[in-house]
Amino acid sequence: MAYDPINLKYHESVLPTMTVKEAQQLQFKLVDNISKQFTGDQFLSMGDLGVAPSFKRPEQTARVECVLASFFGAESAALVRGAGTGAIRIILTTLISAGESMFIHEAPTYTTTKDTVCMLGIKTKTINYNDLSVVENAVRDDDVCKVFYIQHARQQPTDTYDIKKVIQTVKAIRPDLPIVVDDNYCALKAYGIGVEYGADYSTFSGFKVLGPEGIGVIVGKKDGVDLLQKKNYSGGGQVQGYEAMELLRMMSFAPVLLATQNEQVEIVCQKLNEGAVEGIESAYMVNAQSKVIIVELEKPIAQQVIQKSNALGAATHPVGAESKYEIIPMIYKVSGSFIAAEPKLKDYGIRINPMKSGANTVLNILDKAIHSVI
Repeated sequence: MAYDPINLKYHESVLPTMTVKEAQQLQFKLVDNISKQFTGDQFLSMGDLGVAPSFKRPEQTARVECVLASFFGAESAALVRGAGTGAIRIILTTLISAGESMFIHEAPTYTTTKDTVCMLGIKTKTINYNDLSVVENAVRDDDVCKVFYIQHARQQPTDTYDIKKVIQTVKAIRPDLPIVVDDNYCALKAYGIGVEYGADYSTFSGFKVLGPEGIGVIVGKKDGVDLLQKKNYSGGGQVQGYEAMELLRMMSFAPVLLATQNEQVEIVCQKLNEGAVEGIESAYMVNAQSKVIIVELEKPIAQQVIQKSNALGAATHPVGAESKYEIIPMIYKVSGSFIAAEPKLKDYGIRINPMKSGANTVLNILDKAIHSVI
């Protein structure tokens, strides 16, 4: 068959990500902010424990929070337990009560977010974020919703909304309406996160920017962050100083590593469409939730190819979807939301994320896996 160098399927849904050069500048910005908050001796310590009287949490944790607030241009920041899901739950419980309503996008909701909404007894009003006129009219006509909630990463393959424009549209009409953004899979990869575009709060998992397990990040308005920290007064609920320091150290590596990964995604996709591997019908980039390649095979052998890839040195399931443990390439099943949109992908589709590998490693494994099956 004839291959095109670039497959434009879902092209408009792919989120722009930084180049390696741009990511270097973001790394430098983070380190500059670290130097403004820490002395040399403070930064070279592992971090303290417990509830320091002056901070009501470990002092090193408080310093790391100051770095993150400054880095993202926010008033304040908090490190919390429960990774990205915990961060979302905590900020929503701070802003909204059981029985109250919030806006969400008209699309499949991320599983743990859906559970959070149910657990907290929050009512939802769904609108199509892909149409700004719909957003504008809904926000103008509403006097019930207490929060406008946005997932930065794509929820379905047909999503095309520009998060910055959605935020600007909402704030132009209802500057009083708090906007909460789930920035998982986008922090330190996209050109900005929600608070940098005018949202009130951004949340993401520290695990997805190479940090330790279980740490969630909330950045945003001081009043909301102060309130959630006041409620989280238990010593056992604190992110300890050594955990906060590990997060900060690893975050300094994340921008360049993630930009390199995104660069390899584009190279793999192009080479596949140029015919580098036989047995492939097409390949295209999507955000599901990370920026990955979806490969559509000529034959319904996806599950067998995934199984063979494991033996050839590729991971076939995620740990944290771009955590510090994910080094070898991932060749695994297509997400449930994409299969729901295109059922054919269950048997013909494969999802690929190079992680920390180069394009050639991915292509070699995929080629061997396909040829061992057909």
